[in-house]
Amino acid sequence: MIKKNGKPISLGRHKRNCSICAHEKREEIEGEFINWTGATEIAKEFELAGRTTVYRHAHAFSLFAKRQRNIRAALEKIIEKAGEVEVTSSAVVAAVQAYAKINAQGHWVDRSEHVNMNDLFERMSGAELETYAKDGILPTWFSQLVSETPLHSQEVENDE
Repeated sequence: MIKKNGKPISLGRHKRNCSICAHEKREEIEGEFINWTGATEIAKEFELAGRTTVYRHAHAFSLFAKRQRNIRAALEKIIEKAGEVEVTSSAVVAAVQAYAKINAQGHWVDRSEHVNMNDLFERMSGAELETYAKDGILPTWFSQLVSETPLHSQEVENDE
């Protein structure tokens, strides 16, 4: 791990001095951070010295990257609070739209087309339907029509 100043973090030294590493609820603390709970709130809830303790630990264990991939959790909190705070309807709609476009890996996925699966199944012949029911094999033409979006295909390649 690298500090902000470019020098490597000594995990051994960090673990010896870190109150979170020694905390009985370490996993819960890390989970709260990854799920976008504020560092000040985490420090209060788990009786830590302060938010810098949380940030220091998060830097040492690269929790910021995990947190960034979990942007859906932040959007969920915004959407959840919509009824409790004064927000515009357009802000809530924007948060819901953003939430719907982020996949489980935290990637933004724009859906470029809509395919009606019922229409495709209705186009299948009796023999194709029977093969699908018996073996789970779809006709070649079916798979070609229901191909992945180019954006999704790129994400899969980049993740491998």
